[in-house]
Amino acid sequence: MMSTLKPKHRPFCFSVKGHVKMLRLDIINSMVAAVFMIIVSVLALLPETTTFIVLGGVFGLLTAVCCIADGVLIYRKLLFNPSGPYQKRAIHDKI
Repeated sequence: MMSTLKPKHRPFCFSVKGHVKMLRLDIINSMVAAVFMIIVSVLALLPETTTFIVLGGVFGLLTAVCCIADGVLIYRKLLFNPSGPYQKRAIHDKI
């Protein structure tokens, strides 16, 4: 009886498609977090303005800016290098 060779099975989270989908989810997560932080920071600044409330609102807005920057950087990574850090061929083929 001749057995056929099965293709190499790689778990989804370690495949290139899995990596790209996880990065897309990270972009969505960053944008949702940024919108949430902007809403919370603006609402914190509205009622009364004491020193600590203003500091909390400013740090919340700073956090939102960092979340937006995170999403933009991940989007650029996906745009310019969608396959990730995986090598297409073995290192000894280059020599």
